[in-house]
Amino acid sequence: MTFAYQIVIHTPVWVFALLAFLVWQGIKAMQPRTTPIWRALIVPVVFIVWGISRIGFGHQDSAWPLVAWIAAALALLPPGILTPRPFEVDHKSGEIIRAGSVFPLVRNLIVFGLQYAVGVISAIDASDRALAIIVGRAVSGATAGYFIGSTIALLVAYRRKRAADS
Repeated sequence: MTFAYQIVIHTPVWVFALLAFLVWQGIKAMQPRTTPIWRALIVPVVFIVWGISRIGFGHQDSAWPLVAWIAAALALLPPGILTPRPFEVDHKSGEIIRAGSVFPLVRNLIVFGLQYAVGVISAIDASDRALAIIVGRAVSGATAGYFIGSTIALLVAYRRKRAADS
């Protein structure tokens, strides 16, 4: 119990705020809703920024963490593009209309959990730090790649649906 307690008390407050935000967004996504396109991009942008922020240019002794990040980003970019969540566009307001789904909540929690676990492991396990850094970069790259792909898919579909209105 003290180990878990130590992890929790050494976790920055912003991490708990981010978790609360992602859970809140995931719960909201379970209900049908209409939102402006910019609001639909908030969660993807958060995960893209988080993924890119973990690259750590100049902080490693080898190129392998960067290679792992790039490979994972490229591997998950296509699934992000090919698995967009369906939506319609309100022709008057330009807002997107989405059916409710549990997928965003589950996705948010899985990605958050992976990023959090990697952060904890790399902070604790100094004996195998190089492997933790490479795995951490791969998770961050996969996160960024997936959300870059899903953002591209969303924006392309939105543009096409808006053009069909004209």
